[in-house]
Amino acid sequence: MLHAGREKSLQRRHPWIFSGAVARVDGAPATGDTLPVRDAAGNFLAWAAYSATSQISARVWSWDEAESIDAAFFRKKIASALAARHALLPRPQAGEGRGEGSSENTGMRLIHAESDGLPGLIVDRYGDTLVLQLGSAGPERWRDTIADILQELCNPACIYERSDSDGRGLEGLEKRTGVLRGTLPEHVEVVEHGLRFAVDVAEGQKTGFFLDQRDNRALTETLAKDRDVLNCFCYTGGFSLYALRGGAKSVLSIDVSGDALRIADENLKNNGLDAAKAEWQEADVFLALRKLRDQGRSFDFIILDPPKFAPTAAFAEKAARGYKDINLLGFKLLRPGGLLATYSCSGGISEDLFQKIVAGAALDAGVDAQIVHRLHASPDHPTLLSFPEGAYLKGLVLRVS
Repeated sequence: MLHAGREKSLQRRHPWIFSGAVARVDGAPATGDTLPVRDAAGNFLAWAAYSATSQISARVWSWDEAESIDAAFFRKKIASALAARHALLPRPQAGEGRGEGSSENTGMRLIHAESDGLPGLIVDRYGDTLVLQLGSAGPERWRDTIADILQELCNPACIYERSDSDGRGLEGLEKRTGVLRGTLPEHVEVVEHGLRFAVDVAEGQKTGFFLDQRDNRALTETLAKDRDVLNCFCYTGGFSLYALRGGAKSVLSIDVSGDALRIADENLKNNGLDAAKAEWQEADVFLALRKLRDQGRSFDFIILDPPKFAPTAAFAEKAARGYKDINLLGFKLLRPGGLLATYSCSGGISEDLFQKIVAGAALDAGVDAQIVHRLHASPDHPTLLSFPEGAYLKGLVLRVS
């Protein structure tokens, strides 16, 4: 039961219930149990998955009191999410080519947690391999049921679990990875707009690849022609390969992970792109940017796609300093007329705050910059209107005069 007046966010269909809103919990439920949520007068509000340890005490499954949270519920929700994705990004038909310029995409986010009415559940598809991530107590309780439904509806060669996010600790859950169903192929690959990328589902970042940047990588290809490009936090070379295919004169790609760079170089070779135009550098990006500045280097197009600096708003101040630092250095390395594509995947940094941080960096760098594109996640990462926290990825493409 909630404290009086604390039901308003639920009435607006926000799916999180914070511990401070809870007046009491009846009985002795275990973490992951489904409980009815009621206002101070006892009126039903929602069915939600309970967490005994998290600051988010419950996450909503359903707003319908008559609905049962059972295997049939999860099958309906998962089937709905799959249908929505395939309507947005249809799978290629037999006989469609994989050549340069192909629109084929074999990677897709199939389930995007709260935005699909399944809080804490992420499922990504890489060809015939599904990667499942359980980030909260609710889907953890239904783990085997969810895996069985995915096996039935998607018939993958493998379902691999990557339940290793830091957020699991807040839910009192241990990190866990490994094969859930089937056998993990020796080589997992995703095809995106005709480019082939190896995916390390077992050890790579997130679930192995950054599917949310699909459309933004495609935009990069259209902007890179005849430009010297600097790609920072390049991971396995996604933006770099698109820039090269788009006709970039040169691409310098920097990442702190040598393993990621080795995969990036393999991706370059597997796509038949001009290796003479590509340079991979293993380095801390902050230090590398300062070194490039001190060397008097400059570029026509710089891409800044750092990891998450602020998982929650509590980290926003520290994260803001990091974002300002790299954007300031980026602006200083840009030639007149150059482009800066800058991103934040931090849920604790709003779109408005991110723009203010970048504007401050431009001011300190002494440059005038125009926004030419506002960017977000690909459409298979939808944002629920009542859950703005789902809009974690934001980006700007700026032109300096």
